[in-house]
Amino acid sequence: MEDHEASGEPLVLRGEENVAVRIKLEREARGWSTNAVSDRLNEAGYEINPSAVWRIENRKRRVNLDEAIGFAELFGISLENLVGPPRLAAHARAMELIEDIRLRYREMHLANRAAAKARDALDAYLAEHPDLREEADVLVSNAIAEDLMASMQPPGFVQQAPPAEPDDTDTSTGSDR
Repeated sequence: MEDHEASGEPLVLRGEENVAVRIKLEREARGWSTNAVSDRLNEAGYEINPSAVWRIENRKRRVNLDEAIGFAELFGISLENLVGPPRLAAHARAMELIEDIRLRYREMHLANRAAAKARDALDAYLAEHPDLREEADVLVSNAIAEDLMASMQPPGFVQQAPPAEPDDTDTSTGSDR
């Protein structure tokens, strides 16, 4: 790991390698020995000896799922955070933001699929009723444009109604009666 950091190259590991590096980083950050980690995991019900902790950290032994859960609990981090890239995963806020982006893109993808399905259903209906096509297309375009414009407004923005035009039928003289 030191070779990559010294060269300035980003260290991108996968799965168990991330876990191994992360366990060592978390243990060292707390000033714990492999014995201390082993003792704490055993107290929490996760049977592991100090040698196994050292071997996991040095990629001489694979970590099983139960052990990974134990390490995550011991260090107070999520399992997803434990298996993430060590430099990023050490910054919980970065991991939260990355996860939020991932979830939003998934939501957007699902919404796009739903919109395409709705559009296909409308197109199928309009194929049977071609006389409605122009009006329906205008209505859909206007609705999309209105939603787009509304989404661009700052939070709490309330659009004011345009001032009323003077009424030609107003016969008042402007004086108080």
